[in-house]
Amino acid sequence: MASEKQPTTLTFEGWKYSHYFELVETKGRNISVRCTLCPGEKLLSAAANSNANLTKHLNGKHASMKLVAQDPRGKDGPSPNKQQKLQFHQVSKKELDKHVASFIVEEMLPINTVESPTFRKILSKIPLTGDRRPCSDRKTFTAYLDECYLKMESELKKTFESLPYVSTTADIWSSHNRSFLGITVHWINPRNFKREKAAIACKRIKGRHTFDVIGFEMEQIHSAFSLSHRITATVTDNGSNFVKAFKMFAPTEPNEEEEDEQDVVFTDMEELLGVGTTEGQFSLPPHFRCASHTLNLISCNDIDKWLSSNSDSKCVYRSATAKCAALWTKASRSTVASEIVDEICGKKMIVPTSTRWNSFHDALSRISDNSAHDLNTLCARLDIRAPTEREHLFLKEYCSVLKPLTVALDILQGEDNCYYGVLLPTLETLMSRTLALSDGLSRMTANLPGVIVQAIKTRFAPVLESREALLAALTLPKFKVRWIGAAERREAARALLIAECRTLPHEEPAENKQREVATHSSASEADFFSFDEEEDATSFSADAEVLEYLRSGSELDVLNRFPRVRAVFMKYNTATPSSAPVERLFSLGGIVLTPRRNRLSDKRFERLLLMRYNHTFCADVE
Repeated sequence: MASEKQPTTLTFEGWKYSHYFELVETKGRNISVRCTLCPGEKLLSAAANSNANLTKHLNGKHASMKLVAQDPRGKDGPSPNKQQKLQFHQVSKKELDKHVASFIVEEMLPINTVESPTFRKILSKIPLTGDRRPCSDRKTFTAYLDECYLKMESELKKTFESLPYVSTTADIWSSHNRSFLGITVHWINPRNFKREKAAIACKRIKGRHTFDVIGFEMEQIHSAFSLSHRITATVTDNGSNFVKAFKMFAPTEPNEEEEDEQDVVFTDMEELLGVGTTEGQFSLPPHFRCASHTLNLISCNDIDKWLSSNSDSKCVYRSATAKCAALWTKASRSTVASEIVDEICGKKMIVPTSTRWNSFHDALSRISDNSAHDLNTLCARLDIRAPTEREHLFLKEYCSVLKPLTVALDILQGEDNCYYGVLLPTLETLMSRTLALSDGLSRMTANLPGVIVQAIKTRFAPVLESREALLAALTLPKFKVRWIGAAERREAARALLIAECRTLPHEEPAENKQREVATHSSASEADFFSFDEEEDATSFSADAEVLEYLRSGSELDVLNRFPRVRAVFMKYNTATPSSAPVERLFSLGGIVLTPRRNRLSDKRFERLLLMRYNHTFCADVE
């Protein structure tokens, strides 16, 4: 029986006075012992998990005797009743300074935290080697942060020197009556094909944000990090100043110059005089427009314009959104109304923000997910007009039609695993899924899927016809040609990839290179007997490599087996589909540059923000 099972360990065996007793028998949860200090053969009973009876016996019968405690496990065994002492190792001042800097920068705290009496009291409890204390005043700590920033900048420059391709994102952010130009750099790690990033600038921009000012500042930042000839593309939003800057300072190609000589070109003298000091002195890298911002324009401008002008949806669209806006206002400004919403709907209302269109769709979905009965009850208690049955149906159809667009937005706004090759498959899938929703819609939204697809074809026309975007998608193993529907387009895509690979030199495996070096007796002899390879053999090798690649798996590691495809992947997938990374930089900037810290100098703000974004002290903390 379970009650008769012998315990695996006895408390008696580890007791410090067990040597005064002799264990005779173990019965279930009890033990029988004989006291060696008492005459006779009388047995004592005790619990297997407690020595209370035996302690009582010693204190009662042998109180006059001085008892000696012994370790039953011997000198080598640890004492079971002793708790190990925690040992605190001393740290050096340099190590503690790094931890303090990491704490201040990563948590985005004010620099004068080091002067706080409570913070100093915490540091005083940490044992240090020597008598020197960590930085305890603001000026000393600021000088230490400057040293850390210069080291970070030097490490970034060394990293960029070893990279053949990088891409950048850029945008302008305004806060507390100040404007800043932010730039982030992105590249692919050649060892594991993972995306890596760094912020290189959040520079104060004074005056008007004209195209020539933007172009000059971007060129200065690129040159400071020696990136001008490594950038494959710069991704920005659709702002007219950025678009014009990249148009005016785009690198000229020889073919374009010859064509321009044959045509008559009219130039605005005001523009010519305004940029005469900068134009021709530098050129900006190729420009990609942010895909997420373009989809936002489709959802906010094109769709809104069609719904507001279409006779079948004009009235219901305006009335439904107006009633939803009234519900959002009521629920966000009144605690009583918010409690009523939570009571009836079981969820809080989502209030949309103007800078993120997905929040508008999510807010409408939160309302349309409720039944018409619940909405009527809710609006009656809040004393606002409730959506009619027709308006409720419109909201449901609107959210269902635009659901694929929200998914595409979330995909393109990614950063860690979002390569430029994701853009074309995402757009193709978005158009096909949107058109598939046309069946079953009412007259109010029957033509909405076609409007969305036409807007995508119009706004993304340069991307849909882009050779670079197609090569980026083909060399991404999880896509290849699977996303292309028509057989003719698939064959054309294969031919394009083969033609691109033929332009690249064939890379021999490492073992073949070692074998070749061992065969030749000297470098001069190898140069003397160097012959041109046959073009047919190179072409056949490129064809075979591409065909074998298209039959391989979908993991990024397969690129290591195909050197030409790998080179094309590294070149065309470096860019990001959207400029969301620089927006995330500005989100951190809003936490650093708070109203209580608006006296931060532009230089100090930029350095604190870049160190936080680049996680300068992460390696030290680990």
